[in-house]
Amino acid sequence: MAAAVNQGGAEVQEARLSPFECYEAQDIRRLIEDYPLAWVVSAEGAQQSLLPLVGVFDGHEQLTGLIGHFAVANPLGAALQNAPRATILFTGPQGYLSPSQAGRRNWGPTWNYAQVQIQADISIEPEFTAEAVDTLIDQVEQAKAQPWHAAEMGDRYQLLMPHIVGFRAHVTGIKARFKLGQDERLETLQTLLSNLPDGDLARWMRLFNATRLANARVLAERLPQ
Repeated sequence: MAAAVNQGGAEVQEARLSPFECYEAQDIRRLIEDYPLAWVVSAEGAQQSLLPLVGVFDGHEQLTGLIGHFAVANPLGAALQNAPRATILFTGPQGYLSPSQAGRRNWGPTWNYAQVQIQADISIEPEFTAEAVDTLIDQVEQAKAQPWHAAEMGDRYQLLMPHIVGFRAHVTGIKARFKLGQDERLETLQTLLSNLPDGDLARWMRLFNATRLANARVLAERLPQ
């Protein structure tokens, strides 16, 4: 998380950013892969849908595109045909943090979260539909002991395909914010983590504070017992 990237992965000066806006390309990739369901909002904002999306990344792990599909009857499709641009919103781990969890009654409660906002040009491609569906299935099934494949649907697959259409989103801008305790005092952060359930939010907070948590462990090990 040392480098700061935004707007399509371009490096920016960290001095201009809050600690919540300092991230690396792999953090964007991790969030999209862990939380693939995103709001796709038409250019004028009149139509929006929650859709599962798969990221496309270059050799440097920079996000270059997204792959998805939606129902032909979805009004979002007509809106994107008229104005082929969209804002795409991913939300990662999130949760309320109470002063009781921080161990400080004079501490202000807060909400931690991770979010990625993407601007993209949209290309609706009927001939790409089968590949788009297979790409999503491969992504969500890959960790299963026995991954499922669309061919297992038999004839029903061909009956359903005319009712959906695939699309590609070509990324033109990225803005992300990872508010995960980077601004907290070390003692407060450690107390929060010790009181949080061992779930996604705690895991991401540890990830974004990995260096100072590791340094604290090393220091603790060097102190006389």
